[in-house]
Amino acid sequence: MSDSSVKPETPADTDCEHSVAERWTSRDSGWMMNLFGTAVGAGILYLPINAGAGGIWPLIILSLLAGPMVWLAHRNLVRFCLASANPNANITGTVSEYFGSRSGKVLTLAYFMSIYPIMLLYGIGITNVAMSYIEYQLHWQPPSRLLLSFILVSILVAIMHIGEAWMLRAVKMMCYPLVAILLCISLYLIPQWNMAAFDQPFNFHDMLVTLFLTTPLLIFSFNHSPACSAFARAYRLSIPDRQQCENKTALILKRNTVLLLVVILSFVFSCVLALTPAELQQAKDLNVPVLSVLANRTGESSFGWVAPVIAFLAIASSFFGVYLGSLEGLQGLITQQWLTHNKHKPLNTAALRRGTVLFCFLTCWLAGYANWSVIGMVQMLVVPILATILYLMPLYAIYRVSNLRHYRNYFLDFFTLIVGIVAITAFVADKLL
Repeated sequence: MSDSSVKPETPADTDCEHSVAERWTSRDSGWMMNLFGTAVGAGILYLPINAGAGGIWPLIILSLLAGPMVWLAHRNLVRFCLASANPNANITGTVSEYFGSRSGKVLTLAYFMSIYPIMLLYGIGITNVAMSYIEYQLHWQPPSRLLLSFILVSILVAIMHIGEAWMLRAVKMMCYPLVAILLCISLYLIPQWNMAAFDQPFNFHDMLVTLFLTTPLLIFSFNHSPACSAFARAYRLSIPDRQQCENKTALILKRNTVLLLVVILSFVFSCVLALTPAELQQAKDLNVPVLSVLANRTGESSFGWVAPVIAFLAIASSFFGVYLGSLEGLQGLITQQWLTHNKHKPLNTAALRRGTVLFCFLTCWLAGYANWSVIGMVQMLVVPILATILYLMPLYAIYRVSNLRHYRNYFLDFFTLIVGIVAITAFVADKLL
């Protein structure tokens, strides 16, 4: 075969490849909504109460800081995941590559333990929401909890394994209605706004304490780190050029952050302004969702129907991200142990995948059936570890690993470091006080 028969790369081919990486696609929208869905859980129904009870001024200040808090931390984590020499590596492989085998095992275990309990909570939550809706809204005889949990978890897990395209399509089908409902409620409440929140006496010391204790709540209401590793790996495999891949993932993260800010803050502020400080404090003491308070206040029974729909969509869409993270963490742990004790025997990756999927499915189903009351314990375990992995670990890598040194920005990195430390210490302090 002559050399002339081999088609050389032309500028048009290169431009075409670049345009594919640069233009916005349906896949990009799907991943943006996947990250959005991972962040917005059923806690959105309690967020206006917990965030607004401390006063309007701390909430305004935190809202102004929320964008940089969310954007910088998740961008650092995705950059770290993209930095591996192996395009197929996930976060557990990247940790071992840069920090060594021993540190890699510790961080992989921490990563798994920070995400897996959340997956179990979602198995419990989605079963409880469905049971409650069937019994109190539809007035039907609730089915067997064992059967209902099995059906719900089976559907969610099956969607994850049909393929990326179907998973992203399912996420969009859940998240678009969720966005629409939250924004519609925000707009619907505008005529009921009052300025009572601005009449509260201002105390600088109390405001600082409220800012300190409320920071973890707001941060983790925007947290989508469990999906970041799978997100980075999916784009690393489809966009080989490192810079183009980084640009595309950064754009998706930025648009997702904007969407989160608009939807969540609109909902929070609209609910807070529609209620008085006394009503917010009473609701916080009773630990009831904001739509229940609004339903009792306005006599609108429709809020009682909407609340479980929001909770169901939020939990289901969040499940996908934490499920991906749980699988990655568990597979990383098993792979590391296998390589330690079976260096000369290859690991059966197909068996590993089947086994970890079965483990996650069975334990999530069992948790949904048993209805474990472990929220407090899970929070004490999950939140500090998750904050460390999201805020501190990527920063440590940027200042230790030479391949990542070009990401250093002393001002922004110092801000991210302070936010991470506040998130951990404030959460621990709030639980111990």
